[in-house]
Amino acid sequence: MRLRNITGSREAIAASAYVVHEERECRGKWAEIFGNTQPLHIEIGMGKGKFIHTMARLHPEINYIGIEKYSSVLLRAIQKMEEEEKPNLKFIRMDAEEITQVFAPGEVGRIYLNFSDPWPKDRHAGRRLPSRQFLGRYDKILEAGGQLEFKTDNRELFDFAVEELAPAGWKARVITYDLHKDAALMEGNIMTEYEEKFSALGNPIYKYIICREK
Repeated sequence: MRLRNITGSREAIAASAYVVHEERECRGKWAEIFGNTQPLHIEIGMGKGKFIHTMARLHPEINYIGIEKYSSVLLRAIQKMEEEEKPNLKFIRMDAEEITQVFAPGEVGRIYLNFSDPWPKDRHAGRRLPSRQFLGRYDKILEAGGQLEFKTDNRELFDFAVEELAPAGWKARVITYDLHKDAALMEGNIMTEYEEKFSALGNPIYKYIICREK
């Protein structure tokens, strides 16, 4: 369970220079915000920020935005940035349902979903980040040829995500049901906090890389 209540977290976020506070005003202007025309990659539901912070360190030629709706978790990512600043990384506190109001059509090159909330009840299927509803939103902001990468240890969520592809008009470039046993996919793989925890327990990690049907 993610931490959701830390006293003073909202105030700390509001005061942080690493967080974009008027994100809707940045729609279509992210190149100006970063001060360059580097590709833009985003992680939705970044948790404590280990994955995206590491990606920003390894790939200074790419701009990254970490999106997280829980203040107490975003605070942890801010603390990482205070220890090691990355000029190509910014954070947004928001709900992913608003994604098309923050990024313009074709503005994003890649989307990462890592160990997303499974929302196990059927009536909440539309809230799952790899659902067809969200795939429709991602389609509006991804550039031509852009792709989405999704990792989870939850087999039911992964099966659901795979089943959503065809109805949503997406196709899989890669699907694996045991990421850590795939040498090619593990090359350059950055583990999240959850991935480290679950793989250490011997749980298989599922992953797909998808793109829009042409």
